[in-house]
Amino acid sequence: MTNEDQPIKGKKTDIQNPELWEFPMDYPMSIIGHEGQQETLLNELKLILGSQFPEFDLASIQLVPSKTGRFHSARVNVHLTAAEQVNELYAALDAAKTVRMVV
Repeated sequence: MTNEDQPIKGKKTDIQNPELWEFPMDYPMSIIGHEGQQETLLNELKLILGSQFPEFDLASIQLVPSKTGRFHSARVNVHLTAAEQVNELYAALDAAKTVRMVV
């Protein structure tokens, strides 16, 4: 059975192979928002990151427009210490109304 054939363990936002991750680590992310939602995206990310990572510098979030200007991505770098933090962060981002995709 290949990796593609294996059923997802846990929620769709959970890490599937936690043994491949090395903690603690700095984890860069690009969070792409829905069209025309850059300010709402920024505010929602501040709430999520501020609640899950109290030491995170909210002023470090970089909001970057796409080439066409239709979308914006927020670039962040979070310090992770455990797989549970990754699972909680991705679950919160998946539930966020302004988040289109996380890269």
